[in-house]
Amino acid sequence: MAAVHTVTVVHTIAELRARIKTFRRSSEQTVGFVPTMGYLHEGHASLLKKACAQSGLVVLSIFVNPLQFGPNEDFERYPRNPERDLAVAEAAGADLVFMPSVEEMYPQPIRTTVSVSGVTERLCGASRPGHFDGVATVVSKLLHIVQPDQAFFGMKDAQQVAVIEQMVQDLNLDVEIVRCPTLREEDGLAMSSRNVYLTQDEREQALVLSQALNKAEAYIAKQAVISSKALVDLVSSHIRTAPLADIDYVEALTYPTLQPFETSPLSDTIVIAVAVKFGKTRLIDNLITQVRK
Repeated sequence: MAAVHTVTVVHTIAELRARIKTFRRSSEQTVGFVPTMGYLHEGHASLLKKACAQSGLVVLSIFVNPLQFGPNEDFERYPRNPERDLAVAEAAGADLVFMPSVEEMYPQPIRTTVSVSGVTERLCGASRPGHFDGVATVVSKLLHIVQPDQAFFGMKDAQQVAVIEQMVQDLNLDVEIVRCPTLREEDGLAMSSRNVYLTQDEREQALVLSQALNKAEAYIAKQAVISSKALVDLVSSHIRTAPLADIDYVEALTYPTLQPFETSPLSDTIVIAVAVKFGKTRLIDNLITQVRK
């Protein structure tokens, strides 16, 4: 009879470091890390399963980071369900779950922050000033605490991945960032912890996001040279067919440098990124594709 996998929950940095140190002393296998803000879904589970396939010890963090929320954003309202999170983590094979309090992560007002330029000025960085400073700071702290060999991030937030990759490169952090594909519901909606906020009508109309990106992908496949304006117009016009959709941005940029282009050379990787509000719920999605003949 197979042993039942159980997770160990730790709440302090000191205990987490001690347990990881003990593992490293007794094993030559690698440590994989999946940082999250909790309210786990199948997208998070897929990151954990990938980490389990590649690592001897899998660490999951669950921490709703106040630094990355603006003054009028949903920090207090952000969905939380620790009991369900632990069930998902256990089923997906996590070994250690780090669930610190805000006081544990920030015992005093923080005076040192991490700011990444160049890839943060557009998209969510423009819409949410200071957001990526908060993301880079907490991910830097977590990477220093866990010191994993690999860290696994979903590509639904492609800008976040670009920011973290840039930070890791610039600061010579000894970790490999592993990009993992966006997981979607059967009807195409990207999995997100914020999907729970959507009303039935909003949920149905939110499908225009993936539909618009699919249209863009089909358009790209037929073109010799890609016009960013044509892509933005195509995606925007389809999203506007949903009466409840309130577009924050639709942009086509190079990836991962996140720079604008007019017409894309055939060798470029580009991202078409969208952020759209349905009622009070802001959703993001993207398509990353290699432009080639």
